[in-house]
Amino acid sequence: MENQHPEEELTVEQLAERKKQMLEFYLDSIEYLEAQLKHETLLAEINEQRYKKTQYQIQYAMLLQGPPQDESEMEEEEEQQPKERKLRKQ
Repeated sequence: MENQHPEEELTVEQLAERKKQMLEFYLDSIEYLEAQLKHETLLAEINEQRYKKTQYQIQYAMLLQGPPQDESEMEEEEEQQPKERKLRKQ
């Protein structure tokens, strides 16, 4: 893709002026970038706290659920429960 603006031959003074403009632009932007950094940092901290809270809730729910049962215990419980009777079709 061709450059839309043909290459300009800059004089030393023009080059120095462009560098000065660029420096001013970046220095002016620092204030906004610092605000953005603070914003993003706070969002990350909030998400981290939400994650920890969810993990604690999951652990608490697992604690209340009790230890997992063995397959043999589950089979015994199923055998002890009365089986459903099915009606015959006439």
